[in-house]
Amino acid sequence: MTHVETEPVTPATPRPVRRPSLVQGWHRLTFLHWPVEPERVAGLLPAGTRPDTLDGVTYVGLVPFLMRGVGLGPGPGLPYLGTFCETNVRLYSVDEQGRRGVVFRSLDANRLLAVLVGRWGVRLPYVWSAMRLRQENGVLTYTTCRRGAAGRGPTSRAVVRPGAPIARPTPLEHFLTARWGMHVPWHGRTMHLPNDHPPWPLHRAELLDLDDELVAAAGLPRVQGAPVSVLYSPGVPVRFGTPAVVRPRAGNPAAGEISNGEAPSPAPPVA
Repeated sequence: MTHVETEPVTPATPRPVRRPSLVQGWHRLTFLHWPVEPERVAGLLPAGTRPDTLDGVTYVGLVPFLMRGVGLGPGPGLPYLGTFCETNVRLYSVDEQGRRGVVFRSLDANRLLAVLVGRWGVRLPYVWSAMRLRQENGVLTYTTCRRGAAGRGPTSRAVVRPGAPIARPTPLEHFLTARWGMHVPWHGRTMHLPNDHPPWPLHRAELLDLDDELVAAAGLPRVQGAPVSVLYSPGVPVRFGTPAVVRPRAGNPAAGEISNGEAPSPAPPVA
């Protein structure tokens, strides 16, 4: 049996997209991350994947941003219907073929059409929410209020002040942002959907306030304390390629085990 190494973390995609199936623009993003022990989230990942780790630790991310210009094929994207606020809760994964990715536990968006297409077309856990992104005096405020059948659902509010550009991202900053695909359950299989975009223009950022219920609503412990990483990016244009099936390999670690054979080291819990 041939051992498949996990692909390296690279600032540009190892799988350039030649013929895009979907285009998007990710703008005014804030990345908030907390460490979590891999065993606590392994059961939340799709079959054929396991937690991706850095020094024995994996992470849960809360990422609010502005989506622009979503469109099929090479584009151009739609200026109105393809533009909306979004906040995602995500985990980090690696599959049996060594491809790193993200697993979305929830994606809140304030455009109903995008929610319906995301849920039924791509099988992503999109939720319709009332959302707003406000920028004033160099400070960004992201607010989310999930629409619930019984009234108000989970909410999130993050207030962030972007800072100086980052010339040389740390290994952790690369690990959390240089993600060139997502893992998605699809009719009993797990698919890897690749993406391609320019290297992230990252900035330092200061978290001024955070009150979040989305992480706990996604099946994770409620986050407490300051995140270990706070980053901002003005954004990138994104192209998605053709999805590929994650194929189980006999004798390889199953979903829920640690990537790269790492033994988990003690890590601060999410809560």
